Amino acid sequence: MSTAAVSSDPARLGPVPAAARTRTAGRPPWVRPSVAVLLVATAALYLWNLSASGYANDFYAMAVQAGTKNWEALFFGSLDPGNVITVDKPPASLWLMALSGRLLGFSSFSMLLPNALCGVGSVALLYAAVRRTSGPLAGLIAGAALALTPVAALMFKFNNPDALLVLLMVAGAYCTVRALDRASTGWLMLAGAALGFGFLTKMLQAFLVLPAFALVYLVAAPTGLGRRLLQLLGAAVALVVATGWWIVAVALWPTESRPYIGGSTDNTPLELAFGYNGLGRIFGGDGNGGGGGGMGGNTMFGGETGLFRMFGAAFGLEISWLLPAALIAMAAGLWFTRFAPRLDRTRAALLLWGGWTVVTALVFSFMSGTIHPYYTVALAPGIAGLAGIGAVELWRGRRNFAARIVLALMLAATGVWDFILLARTPDWQPWLRWVLLVLTALVVTGLLFGLDRIRRAGIVLAVAGVVTGLLAPAAYAVVTASQGHTGSIPTSGPSGNSMGFGGGGFGGGQTSSELISLLKATTTKWSAATNGSQSAAGLALNSDTAVIAIGGFNGGDPAPTLDEFKQYVARGEITYYVSGGMGGMGPGGSGEIAQWVAENFTAQTVGGSTVYDLTTGTTTG
Repeated sequence: MSTAAVSSDPARLGPVPAAARTRTAGRPPWVRPSVAVLLVATAALYLWNLSASGYANDFYAMAVQAGTKNWEALFFGSLDPGNVITVDKPPASLWLMALSGRLLGFSSFSMLLPNALCGVGSVALLYAAVRRTSGPLAGLIAGAALALTPVAALMFKFNNPDALLVLLMVAGAYCTVRALDRASTGWLMLAGAALGFGFLTKMLQAFLVLPAFALVYLVAAPTGLGRRLLQLLGAAVALVVATGWWIVAVALWPTESRPYIGGSTDNTPLELAFGYNGLGRIFGGDGNGGGGGGMGGNTMFGGETGLFRMFGAAFGLEISWLLPAALIAMAAGLWFTRFAPRLDRTRAALLLWGGWTVVTALVFSFMSGTIHPYYTVALAPGIAGLAGIGAVELWRGRRNFAARIVLALMLAATGVWDFILLARTPDWQPWLRWVLLVLTALVVTGLLFGLDRIRRAGIVLAVAGVVTGLLAPAAYAVVTASQGHTGSIPTSGPSGNSMGFGGGGFGGGQTSSELISLLKATTTKWSAATNGSQSAAGLALNSDTAVIAIGGFNGGDPAPTLDEFKQYVARGEITYYVSGGMGGMGPGGSGEIAQWVAENFTAQTVGGSTVYDLTTGTTTG
């Protein structure tokens, strides 16, 4: 990666990049078997004990179940097959899981299978993207680093939208790299389309990588500036189309015949995108606690904001294992290639994955609204790409003293930081961090004293360096994958920690066998209604019946209104109202509904829950 190394390698200077170089030189015989091993091992890790988490996050599982029963519910991402209210995210990830459920039957395995496959696909695409700029070895290291990131081992076995989001963002990066080969408009538009579908997965978070994609194409595409700008405009059009078709469909659909858009204040996905799930996440506000204030002081909500947030108690064990090495590789690489021609592919790769990492990390570090530790899975591909490229390029240029020193610094920083991270769980495999520290010292010493100049010893040293760098995150990822995780805020590690609602969280008393048997015996459109999705989800999943989640996620959305609920009852479409759950007297109407039911129907106790039979009694309004 040194300036001398760059200038002596004409393959890095010409307008035809790594793709053509690979085609003409051919692949070494070890490449395809190595890639196969990587992908098979990734699949084994993510598919292993896949159903251990049960329904994982009940909130999304409830919507997946609804999507297997009703096509309209699948399209909108409704929480129930009767289409009262949607989840507070776009539905793209639900489409995959619900279609899998329709094909294989709804179960924990069928729901989580698409996300595990998204993980394998992400690793494959990351390998392919890095290989085109830095060769197969860098691609293999990057792919392995992504697969073995603990938060990746967590989220690719979970049912939150993040698995599909990561796949789409990596797909966008791969398409951008392909576009750099010959200034391809088609590939660049595919990159835009991938991020557009990313928006339909988790809204504006998909766009955090946009600055990196645009920058690398503007800098390194082998064509004139005017054409580069026009091509970027075309990619923006593709992004808008891929994003907007579903939003337009929702806007044109009569509001009285579709579900309420959960989490929005005006029943539109655009307000959701730029309000609760957009600027609200960055700057905080109603429904977006975080940033160290109140509940946000808890690590599950990110803790205090600041430059080192990604290394702190909330995020460090999820994502930061290779972050020091990645930042060192990016900074050194950009310095070493500062005089390289515009079309240099090493610098282009560093801008791509470095821009991805820096922008995403800074936004996560300083956003004041709701953020959870598992969000950082979106950082994993950028960090992995930098680690793979940096390790290989610095190894190639190690004859340059500066490159050798930087490589040693990368290894030392990784070993020391991983030692510190492992010490945060002192009761779990305490020997591992000491073994890691000794191995790091041996590898760094061997590198500094030129052991790599001895051919066989050099190979051993290189392998030892990769193993040492990945040892700690790999161990933590494997133990994470072996655990079941439930709830709305899962975390990685040996304890299978989770927090939040769903998956046996709050309201667990409402899933008693007596109550479930009661709901199973109903024949109405909805077996029951209750305040908030966290209570409704357990009822729906355990009884396999339709349940209205009054007010959506937290019971605060105005769906259904009291008047609408009265109409459902008058038409005999709901059998029971189950008291409790999350909700209050706010504008969502859940409190008003609870009060109206209590005033007009007789309560009974079933399995510890207060239940009202809405098919009997005399209503008064």
